Amino acid sequence: MTTSGSSIISALGAGSGVDFTKLAQDISAASFAAQRDQLTARKTALEAQISAAGQLRGSLTELASALGDRIRNGDLSPRGTLANAAVATVNVLPGSAPRGNFALEVTELAAAQTLLSRPFASRDALVGEGTLTLRFGTAGASSFTPDAARAPIEITLTATDTLATLATKITQATGGSVQAYVATGTGGAQLVMKGQEGAANGFVIEAALPPSAPPDPEPAPPLAAGDPRYLAWAPAPGDTLRTGTARDAAFRLDGVAMTSPTNRVTGLPGGFGLTLTGTNPGAPTTLSFAGNSAAVSRVMTDLVAALNEIVGQINDLAAPVGGELANDPGARELRRDLAALAGQVLMPSATGGAPRTLGDLGLALNRDGTFRLDSARLNRTLETSPDAAAAMFTTGATGVFAAFDRLARETGLSGDPGSLGGSQRRFQRQLEASDERLARIAEQQEALRERLTREFTASERRVAASQSTLAFIRQQVDIWSARER
Repeated sequence: MTTSGSSIISALGAGSGVDFTKLAQDISAASFAAQRDQLTARKTALEAQISAAGQLRGSLTELASALGDRIRNGDLSPRGTLANAAVATVNVLPGSAPRGNFALEVTELAAAQTLLSRPFASRDALVGEGTLTLRFGTAGASSFTPDAARAPIEITLTATDTLATLATKITQATGGSVQAYVATGTGGAQLVMKGQEGAANGFVIEAALPPSAPPDPEPAPPLAAGDPRYLAWAPAPGDTLRTGTARDAAFRLDGVAMTSPTNRVTGLPGGFGLTLTGTNPGAPTTLSFAGNSAAVSRVMTDLVAALNEIVGQINDLAAPVGGELANDPGARELRRDLAALAGQVLMPSATGGAPRTLGDLGLALNRDGTFRLDSARLNRTLETSPDAAAAMFTTGATGVFAAFDRLARETGLSGDPGSLGGSQRRFQRQLEASDERLARIAEQQEALRERLTREFTASERRVAASQSTLAFIRQQVDIWSARER
């Protein structure tokens, strides 16, 4: 049976049963959910735009870098050919473009001094206690002129030093500028010392006994193994211990007399070098340079393929619908720059019919913005101006590499709002602004949660008070009901 008292209790309830802390958190989160979701989506889009712009910039930079490496280290440099290949080999410095023909006459090759010691019984024979001093300079047939710029090298010999340990000490003390080893022949063991190429790298050996050694008797006996002075050497007429004399290379290039301290000659006209391997006195040989047309064709084929890869990336990333860089000014400018490549003048100082543009090397633009190689035009250029075509592939201020290097740099300029670099900077600022706005929303959401929590806590206290009152009323109702029975 339901009484009027029990109806009142049912209406008032036995308690709130509500988690006010979670309720405050849910309400505050829901209040800012739309703004937060919108900003998060915006951040995701901006990050994709930054990545897309970086991808295009990276592709251009990689293309310019790869082109530079190929010019510096590949086969694009002109090839030098010697009519007499036994005289020298030709080296072209990376990025250089020597031209023309030269007459080369080599009269003398550079050589290093080779010196033998007097014979010893074996490689383990003691050399005697004392000091050896190596002095460097020009060692003539019977004279020596020291090099004042090079300090002498002093080697201390102990009582236990052998011919073998002395060889090691000489090599180490000179830093390898004099290589020493022991060779055992029919006459016994001898110390072999080899210097470096060049007339100024000759050397003499001075030897001295230790200060504690007794003076030589009179008359002094002949020097013998075991006395460090047995190892001393200086140029003298009739000497047989020096088997190789240090000298410079001597040659003529187009009749101009030149010397080199080594057989590796650098700094020649146009950036080429020579490694001298033989002599041809009185019979100059012809050295000629020619561009490598096959290599130019290969690099143009590869360049067209690389450009089409970049165009494909632009088409995907800057597609009007769904492209991360749709309607982006940086992507549009890059597309225009690529379209103008074929007609851009790369060699402003070219004269006559010499190639000046990438179009002269066969680069052609299709209607859809992709590229193709016009082989007929490239072949005409290589047939009529092979050297001029090869000269376009240098790492200097003009030419193919300079054009792509400049394009990559200009595309990445963050201060230019019309470049990809400017776009990236703009996207980055917008991303930072979104992060700041999300941080403010988080602060506002937390403030709302704290306020609601305080209000709900106060409400809960009021509910608790109501429940106490309800409990009292329930007791009274129970008493009244008992009396009615």
